[in-house]
Amino acid sequence: MNPVPVSLPFTDRSEAGRRLAERVRAYAVNDPIVLALPRGGVPVGAELARRLDADFDVLVVRKIGLPGRPETGVGAISEDGHVYFDDLALARLRVPRQALDDTVKEERAELDRRRRVYRGERSAPRIAGRDCVVVDDGVATGGTARAALRMVRQAGPSQVVLAVPVASPEAVELLREEADALVVLSAPDNFHAVGEWYRDFDQLSDADVMAILAERGRVRPEENTARAVRIRAGQVYLDGDLTMPSALRGAVVMAFGEGRTDPRWRAIASVFQRAGYATLLLDLWTEASAEDQAEAEADGDDARAMGERLNAAVTWMRRATDAATEPLGVFGAGAAAPAALVTAAERPQDLGAVVVYGGRIDLAEASLPQVRAPALILLESRDSFVRELNEWARGRMSAQTDLRVVSGAEQLLQGAQDWRHMAVEALDWFDQHLAPRTD
Repeated sequence: MNPVPVSLPFTDRSEAGRRLAERVRAYAVNDPIVLALPRGGVPVGAELARRLDADFDVLVVRKIGLPGRPETGVGAISEDGHVYFDDLALARLRVPRQALDDTVKEERAELDRRRRVYRGERSAPRIAGRDCVVVDDGVATGGTARAALRMVRQAGPSQVVLAVPVASPEAVELLREEADALVVLSAPDNFHAVGEWYRDFDQLSDADVMAILAERGRVRPEENTARAVRIRAGQVYLDGDLTMPSALRGAVVMAFGEGRTDPRWRAIASVFQRAGYATLLLDLWTEASAEDQAEAEADGDDARAMGERLNAAVTWMRRATDAATEPLGVFGAGAAAPAALVTAAERPQDLGAVVVYGGRIDLAEASLPQVRAPALILLESRDSFVRELNEWARGRMSAQTDLRVVSGAEQLLQGAQDWRHMAVEALDWFDQHLAPRTD
């Protein structure tokens, strides 16, 4: 094998995808689609698909590891249900297939779970007659990649290409006959583990994968039912956008002073939807003048008034939608952040979790001791004064709380694309605390 290039290791998975693009371009000609292996292959594949202007989706495959030694791969399961064993490895280890029955059952259940999370009710991507590029962040033994390639081959593609940034020499030899083309940037003789060839090799969560899929437009309109709504709140009417996923597990009211149509908020909402949460995006400010709004916010009146409006929206969700009996959370951003805490204090039986981002949550001072729902506070900067205000407000709550600085979030509303961090943090919080209702 060739020596390791001096340009390795890769900075991160996105850089690896960019560097793969030029090598793969010649093979992605006939209606190409990039199919990434979750989780690590997804950021590599997303960047590769973007550079090639190709369709993008995931291909769910699970490694079968030895009992007690899960890192030792001896087979794989593909999402079409086929199980592939490495019989040579099993013979060398003197392990019969039957000894893996429980492991296969567990991995099949995890594969089904991930398939539901990543794809929902959406059908598997069309493969027949297309150039299919299967991508991972690296290959150690090759068993998982082999299962993926064989599954793709059975669907009748015009060409199957395996593209990985780094692989062991043994894996390259194993996979050479499985694909029409093999694109590997490096197969170093001193290969030990994929992670050694990246400076940033953080583990990814399901929420990370879903955020990338949402960014690449993998949430199709036919999966969700979306409509504009108008909700009466006292003497005013609030405009909102309600989206109901086909497979429902909960609901999140996303409240803003204004700005519900911002593409980044809608991208975050699509991450929630993909995870099975209905979303109601709502502007709490009406057509009152900006001067009146600012004056009210300064003395705390705005937090109380918007809390009442958000409360009315929660009541509407509970009475007028298919999410009436589902676990409910509130996401309040900017001027609506204190309103989310006011509402949580007034609706302890209805709200299971709260996430707030930005805004003067200290303006909800009178309501803070009554907040019972677990509350996640996302800061938009590391400014010490801002943190002190939020820590003070956090200390006034009796609920479980956490405070985190979201990397890059201070530019979120000014056009930065690093919105994924907020989506991941918020979704993880809702997943952790929104349990099915029992009443």
